[in-house]
Amino acid sequence: MIKLQDITKTYKKNGDMQVEVLRGVSLEIQKGEFVALRAPSGMGKSTLMNIIGCLDRPTSGRYLLDDVGVETLSDNELSRIRNRKIGFVFQAFNLLPKTTALENVELPLIYSAAKTDLRAKAKAALEAVGLGERMDHVPSELSGGQQQRVAIARALVNDPDIILADEPTGNLDSNASGEVLEIFRELNRKGTTIVLVTHEQEIAAEARRIIKMKDGKVISDERRDN
Repeated sequence: MIKLQDITKTYKKNGDMQVEVLRGVSLEIQKGEFVALRAPSGMGKSTLMNIIGCLDRPTSGRYLLDDVGVETLSDNELSRIRNRKIGFVFQAFNLLPKTTALENVELPLIYSAAKTDLRAKAKAALEAVGLGERMDHVPSELSGGQQQRVAIARALVNDPDIILADEPTGNLDSNASGEVLEIFRELNRKGTTIVLVTHEQEIAAEARRIIKMKDGKVISDERRDN
């Protein structure tokens, strides 16, 4: 499903100064895997996730997503891939503050021009994460864990093949973190590929495979029997 070959990413900083964030990353993630990308802050894991999620392009290297060379696609083609194949969950919930949970979840369907009952599909996504009774509440009326579940429902509403989660428990207490991780485990049991970015060992241990990064490189790749 996901195949990265010698991916590099370099940013310009302060004029001509270049900062190399990714340094020849190669890895494969198969359909249905639950993978954690673990590294301390500033080691390239979020940059790598942005490339996997088609939010950014590598400076060099090759990225195949379902055997399609992503780095060669136009911006419009990348946008279509993001909308159809990938769901995103971030540490900051990124919910519209004056919009209900239901309306927040409907947004990706509106942008995709989906030919379906938008409201019914958004309701089903919220019910799937246990928020069927809270869908008419705005974010300020929800706990942090509930807001993150809204964000997960929004990521799920287009039935993506892959969920990319960047520090999804970073703003949550231990109880809410456990609830969010259980949702990811259940999604994975149903066949969704999960790629979870974290700096926390305990969170990474929830995955079946842990890829550790340091200084923009993969330093270990461990499979677990969770």
